[in-house]
Amino acid sequence: MVMDNNTYLTPNQRSWLRFKANRRGYISLWLFSILFVLSLFSEVLFNDKPLLVNYQDEYYFPFMVSYPETTFGGDFETEADYADEYVRELITRGDNWVIDPPVQFSYNTINFMTDAANPAAPSSHNLFGTDDRGRDVFARLVYGFRLSVLFAFALTAVGVLIGIIMGAIQGYFSGKTDLFMQRIIEVWSSMPELYLLIIFASIFQPSIWLLIILLSMFGWMGLSDYVRAEFLRGRNMDYVRAARAMGLSNFAIMRHHLLPNSLTPVITFLPFRISGSILALTSLDFLGLGVPPTTPSLGELLSQGKENIEAWWLSLGAFVVLVGTLMLLIFIGEALREAMDTRRN
Repeated sequence: MVMDNNTYLTPNQRSWLRFKANRRGYISLWLFSILFVLSLFSEVLFNDKPLLVNYQDEYYFPFMVSYPETTFGGDFETEADYADEYVRELITRGDNWVIDPPVQFSYNTINFMTDAANPAAPSSHNLFGTDDRGRDVFARLVYGFRLSVLFAFALTAVGVLIGIIMGAIQGYFSGKTDLFMQRIIEVWSSMPELYLLIIFASIFQPSIWLLIILLSMFGWMGLSDYVRAEFLRGRNMDYVRAARAMGLSNFAIMRHHLLPNSLTPVITFLPFRISGSILALTSLDFLGLGVPPTTPSLGELLSQGKENIEAWWLSLGAFVVLVGTLMLLIFIGEALREAMDTRRN
């Protein structure tokens, strides 16, 4: 294949063109990227505090900084309640003005103005309804989506790093090193992961970092097998023998010669590992073993939907976000797998 400027395409360029040729995967990548980037600005799009306040010719940013009510002429030293009509009248009187976010609910904002019992059905104030505590479901879905994706990215990154290191050591040194580490992996993989999570959840305060640490202890083993196989295949190649004869260290050979040629299975399985991490967090939150209850979570919404069968908007919203996210990642993974297939032109 030749480019217009008469230069040959690199393997990475060919892979990218093959990826773009898969319209479903390419569009899925754009959709997932747009949704994730928008979720990073959740505090700007979904917040119960104004984005910008111009009060007496001075500018304030309540969504970033906490201001007492006395700042705007109120009586209390506590943080201003911007949903209160009295505080709103103080801020907007005269030439003062306020810029509010598009949705004036954060993930923990309780709507006290609704007349319906919680969980309340979708309305003009809460487009996706409220949960059993009166919090806006739409805001919790967006914040929960962001938390799930960031958690999946962190867990995948840690698992990939450990898997590459362990697989590289096994494959390159092979022999007794490989046999010894394989026995350790077999013993470790037989540990009851769910029971360990239950034990640690009862001992320590649940947090997102505790989940990342615990799941990372088991999430690297599947990937290490692929890296180990690639290193086993490449360790006796001519270019590796030549590098060893030139006096390069084992680390240099692994880093500069074997690793770049062994990343194909790692890159190919990244979207599937991300989707698996999202599903793991959702499952643990559904069982009550995940993040703290106040944290926005898709699994927590599904659990509320189970407890409130008549509140269909709870289960439906979380189901659509979860299934839609997993479908986009699966489509990206399939397109990436085809793009990395060197047998394709």
